[in-house]
Amino acid sequence: MQGRRSGRRSAVRSGLLTGISTAVVSASAALAGAILSRKFGHGVKTDGFFAAYAVYLAVVLVASALRVVVLPEYARARVAGRLGCEVGGWALALAVPLVPAVAVAIAAPHAVAGLLTTSPAARSSAAELLPWLVPAAAAQVYAGIGASALAALDDYGTAAFAFATGAVAGVAVIAALVDHGVVAFGWGLAVNGALAAGIPLAVLAARRGLARPGGSLGKRLRVLVEGVSLPFALQGLYLIGYRFASGLGTGRPTTFSYAYLIASLLVAVTATSIALVSSVPLSRSELTPERAGRHVVAASWISLAIVAGAAGVFALAGQPVAKAALGSSYGGGTGTELGRLVAYLAPWTAAAVALSVAFPLLFVRGRARWLPLLALGALGVHTLVEWAGSAWFGLSGIAAGLAVTTAGVLVVLLQALGALGNALRGVAVAALSCAVPAVATFGVSSLLPTTTGAAALGLLLYAGVLAAWRPTGLVSAWHYLHRLG
Repeated sequence: MQGRRSGRRSAVRSGLLTGISTAVVSASAALAGAILSRKFGHGVKTDGFFAAYAVYLAVVLVASALRVVVLPEYARARVAGRLGCEVGGWALALAVPLVPAVAVAIAAPHAVAGLLTTSPAARSSAAELLPWLVPAAAAQVYAGIGASALAALDDYGTAAFAFATGAVAGVAVIAALVDHGVVAFGWGLAVNGALAAGIPLAVLAARRGLARPGGSLGKRLRVLVEGVSLPFALQGLYLIGYRFASGLGTGRPTTFSYAYLIASLLVAVTATSIALVSSVPLSRSELTPERAGRHVVAASWISLAIVAGAAGVFALAGQPVAKAALGSSYGGGTGTELGRLVAYLAPWTAAAVALSVAFPLLFVRGRARWLPLLALGALGVHTLVEWAGSAWFGLSGIAAGLAVTTAGVLVVLLQALGALGNALRGVAVAALSCAVPAVATFGVSSLLPTTTGAAALGLLLYAGVLAAWRPTGLVSAWHYLHRLG
């Protein structure tokens, strides 16, 4: 048993490796965003880019969701000696929805773009990108199943390297070819997808982790629908918000998109990374409601401690940071609005952190057949919530609407896990315990005359308060995740 455990990384170590890779991927995406803003400014071209990019994000989110859906199945298949057949079966099943999606994006991009934006000029930019972005996203789906198969073999390093390498190569292509127009971003993401998928699948093939498909195609398609319906709907929440933001004036959807991407980065680097690396060890033992609740709370503590500090930095220094990264278009009021939007999205970020950890636990326990109904309900409710929020409060109301709907979905998931009371209370305590010192320390530092100096001081004070206070929940969360493996 000791040798078996020593061959596996702890969840903290594996999560750190995955988190570093995610940070590289996200930093590359941020650099690409900076190139976009500096080259094309803040208007219809960028609005069109984000309309098409929303489709890419939706499919990539499916890829991330699929990783946590198949991980328990892969872990059990490895024990039974049929991992290769399982991976082959999933590769075949995924071709059923992905091949038609790629075909439509290539054959009718203008029709798809018309569904995404109301602006004719933005629609043209989106249509130029879709034939590249949808195939690139499909490649990321296959990258996800390759990474999950390697995770079942306790190998997280290969996928981390592949995703980081693809991201860096993609942004290099964008930087080299951006003079050709916004289509260069499609070319870069296509290169990204090819490397992200090719490297894990090649390593998997060398380790005999690929074989002829086995099992039921229909069963896998059912599991696929169950597994991706909710993550797809959660990305749909952003798309709905984007549509309402597009009604607030040119450039406002771009500002909203940048703020959402920053907040999503915080979730991805923290909670999503922990969720990915913990699915396999959790599937190897019984997951009781008590353990599920403890897991959600522990991961939320670690994640929210980071998120609160980052939100404080953006709240104070959003304008200079945005101007430095995105160019003069984000100087003045636009940059300030972006920083405040990241702070307004903090409640959504907190709910998304807990949801990202709770979601894969449903598949560890095998409870997911009702998720498509939840997904449809969330989209319907969210449309009404965002209509009201945008009408009353503009972009800040759209941010609040995201938090409201996401929190509602979280409650349903925790109830299904039998951990609603303890987990919800624990997450609330974690959120307050991180938010209160963040508000206090960044509030004090805001008295400094320069925003960047205030943000730096606030971050130091916040970290110092947590280090001196050492909240019991945060310490317990660290020890729990370190032992998980």
